[in-house]
Amino acid sequence: MSNAPWSREEFEQKLRERGRGYHIYHPFHVLMYEGKLTQKQMQCWVANRFYYQTAIPIKDAAILSNCTDREIRRGWIQRIIDHDGGGSIAEGGDGGIEAWIGLGDAVGLTREDVTSMKYVVPGARFAVDAYINFARQRPWQEAVCSSLTELFAPHIHQQRIDSWPDKYPWVKPEGMQYFKNRLTQARRDVQQGLDVTLEYFSQSREMQERACEILQFKLDVLWALADSIMLACCDVKIEDGVQYVRQDQV
Repeated sequence: MSNAPWSREEFEQKLRERGRGYHIYHPFHVLMYEGKLTQKQMQCWVANRFYYQTAIPIKDAAILSNCTDREIRRGWIQRIIDHDGGGSIAEGGDGGIEAWIGLGDAVGLTREDVTSMKYVVPGARFAVDAYINFARQRPWQEAVCSSLTELFAPHIHQQRIDSWPDKYPWVKPEGMQYFKNRLTQARRDVQQGLDVTLEYFSQSREMQERACEILQFKLDVLWALADSIMLACCDVKIEDGVQYVRQDQV
């Protein structure tokens, strides 16, 4: 069997194939898409997921601190601005974290409910912290590669934009702004991260396979986060191999 590196096209396809493990297929997100979550369960998800949102610019700052390539830094810093905010409101100055707080308001949470993180469960913290630590401790190229779950993100954002008005009409429309913003931001970010990964890891088949493993690690982080949130938000039982949500508590 040949151990020659995959072509650039084959390598990208191998990375994209990992999308079969994206958390859009997690039982909790399937239930969300089907409109089967209660308001309390949606609130629980928003409150717990906020911990991940606040971690994104911290992770990106870790990448910047390790990155020796000025041109990469010049592009990557936009991600921190996207989430933390910067400049005027007309330039998107409030940022994604503030937009997520707005999502909290849209589902019936107060700013304090969200920003205090009092509803964030230990499993969610553990998963998110593992991601931050990876970005801090590993070479910046590996941390960039781990961001490539963004390859699959526009699908789940569009799914929420399309389904929530029908499935969850009680959610205030302005709460959808975070997902609308990420439709364009994620596609831009994907190209930058993909260019770095395809260039750096194409030196050998072993490195390409390492890139696939790194992407799988990040997919596992998101899946573990969904697991923790589901256990926190839902009373789960197993019937015929299927998970059902019965009740909830925030």
